[in-house]
Amino acid sequence: MLELHLTAPERESPASGPEAGETGLYDLIVLGGGPAGLTAAIYAGRARLKTLVLTGYLPGGQPANTDVVENFPAFPDGVAGPELARLFLQQARRFGARLETDEAVRVDFSTRPFAIHTHKATYQGRTVIVATGVVPRRLGVPGEDRFFGRGVSSCATCDGFFYRDRDVVVVGGGDSALAEGIFLTRFARQVTIVHRRDELRATKIYQERAFANPKIRFLLSTVVEEILGDQTVNGVRVRNVKTGESRIVETDGVFIYVGMEPRTELFVGQLELNEQGYVVSDRRQRTNVPGVFVAGDVQDPLYRQIVVAAGSGAIAAMEAEKFLGEYPDVSNQPGSKAL
Repeated sequence: MLELHLTAPERESPASGPEAGETGLYDLIVLGGGPAGLTAAIYAGRARLKTLVLTGYLPGGQPANTDVVENFPAFPDGVAGPELARLFLQQARRFGARLETDEAVRVDFSTRPFAIHTHKATYQGRTVIVATGVVPRRLGVPGEDRFFGRGVSSCATCDGFFYRDRDVVVVGGGDSALAEGIFLTRFARQVTIVHRRDELRATKIYQERAFANPKIRFLLSTVVEEILGDQTVNGVRVRNVKTGESRIVETDGVFIYVGMEPRTELFVGQLELNEQGYVVSDRRQRTNVPGVFVAGDVQDPLYRQIVVAAGSGAIAAMEAEKFLGEYPDVSNQPGSKAL
């Protein structure tokens, strides 16, 4: 299919919208400002939908905390994560989306227009796209909560600089663990990667780079049982799952990458969720509530790739536009019972 690219004039739109706290009725409210939500805003803006994006407190989403993104199309040499996030935000603004650095604290999908309550205001949307993403999963071991922010982290890009010439432990065996572990070697004296299986799950290119890096060592078939310290972290107690042997590994910091959990606590009782807490949708990004769509990692436990999230955001926005065309007057109707 031939796609027409109509160049719209550049439009200045401040990140916080016309006025802080301004409310009103929007054609579309996007919950989340990562690649899925911002792509949805781009497509919605091109369709001339009045669009509000609640970006949360990390505009640009996870790319903003990623050192380098190497697998997003059109960047053959890779692109710095913060720069990719900036470009997403810039393009969403160009097409007229209002971006608010705020997040939903309560939603009501029982009647239309849908009500979105944030820390600052209450907004109404004729349609909604849920793109709230995921958060890093915790280990759930003693010392983790106590030392979070004082030696325990889930963001090497944020905190790596503080570990110059120190030893750190990275927990996990997937792409994130190895990519962030490699990044940490810019600062740390040594990076120890602890993984509970005897084989890594990361893609081969990350494994090859990690195994070739002289600053990285591996403790496979090993789990962290406790994070130790006084005022800050000074070690971890680990156990070999095959031999049962426990020992203490001295370290100045622990970076945890053991998977993600969907940010769906707001939608319990509002949307259909699966057993893992991800939003259930069909191939057209439609949830069980007509007029509410979903995009990105919050409904994707398998791939969790920027390009996949962006694609789902585009679909969700096109479906929202189609919905508004079919049901132009959606005010004061029961949410899931209206159609």
